[in-house]
Amino acid sequence: MAEAAPERVHDLLIVGAGPVGLALALALSDSGLDIVLADARPREAVSHDPRDLALAHGSRLTLQRLGVWDGLPVTAIEHIHISHEGGLGRTLIDADEHELPALGYVVSAGALAAALRQAVDAAGIPVLDETEVAHLAPGADDVIASLAGPGKPAATLRARLAACAEGGLRADDKDVVERDYGQHALIAQVEVAGGHRHTAFERFTREGPVALLPRADGYALVHVARPETADALLALDDAAYLARLRGHLGNRVRLTGVAPRLRYPLALRYRKTAVGERTVWLGNAAQTLHPVAGQGFNLALRDVWALADTLLRQCVDAAPAEPAGRAPADPGRAEVLAAYARSRGLDRLGAIRFTDTLVRVFSNDLAPLRHARGAALLALDLLPPLRNFVARRMMFGARAWP
Repeated sequence: MAEAAPERVHDLLIVGAGPVGLALALALSDSGLDIVLADARPREAVSHDPRDLALAHGSRLTLQRLGVWDGLPVTAIEHIHISHEGGLGRTLIDADEHELPALGYVVSAGALAAALRQAVDAAGIPVLDETEVAHLAPGADDVIASLAGPGKPAATLRARLAACAEGGLRADDKDVVERDYGQHALIAQVEVAGGHRHTAFERFTREGPVALLPRADGYALVHVARPETADALLALDDAAYLARLRGHLGNRVRLTGVAPRLRYPLALRYRKTAVGERTVWLGNAAQTLHPVAGQGFNLALRDVWALADTLLRQCVDAAPAEPAGRAPADPGRAEVLAAYARSRGLDRLGAIRFTDTLVRVFSNDLAPLRHARGAALLALDLLPPLRNFVARRMMFGARAWP
């Protein structure tokens, strides 16, 4: 009786075929690694994601390297106006001051996911749509993924490394730090008279920031407030809600219309370490940040690029040559994941603390902090080196250079 063929062991299983998982697959498309993605959603679901993403200039450089930047429907952010309600002090950050075409860009998450998926398909990397990874069981030599859903090719799948790029963190996850900000975010598209002039606004109020990001001909709005205030704001008709927004923003911009509003609660959740036994977590599977300063997806994309670089250096370039070609080394080895974790520690924790500090300082109405906020914004406006550091920190992460 013939022996059964051994079960295939992939080099890398990417859990989640959203923008983060697709970007990782594309970054490794020429590596020689055996890669497969699995996503619980139907193929078209991610391309219909209505959220907007704020891309820093550093993220543009990464997407250009991945070959998906050209053709993306992005709106450039050339100026950022930052101020706070109830006090003096404001600052303006300009792209020209940094000799850049733009400080950042706004794109729909669905459009970005569609472009990345098209590139992954063209590279011949398989994606298992409608396939949920219900459980991961890491072992000495590989990790066994239990699969569910109508698209699953088998009950299990084996890989040397699992990269979890989708799914929020649960409070019962091991080593997860959690802080409930007691805030909700309302998001909507708003219309503006006279155009946005590629200017973004970040207005800090007593309950949280109100951000306007230029998108197409109008703005993408993120309005942070306490949960009970969010209830009241959702109950307002469009005219009354626009009046409330004008009360926060003054005459800086004239808003003329608003699309239906959505809401979601805000909290900080992050894993103390983003690596485990034959497992690495990326994006919202590693950390969920407050939307202030738009750091979440940009941090995730820096994590993706660093992980791809680590795997290429330690598993592909350093692999011993064989007669049939260079076979990649095991990407799930503990020393490989430790090297990745070391490379990302400073930037990852720096982004988490930077965002968390902004929320605590700028969402507090205590008089001493209110005066300190005004002084800080005034200092940013008067001291170009400090303004340059903050701008580059937001564009490139803790390295503060491309």
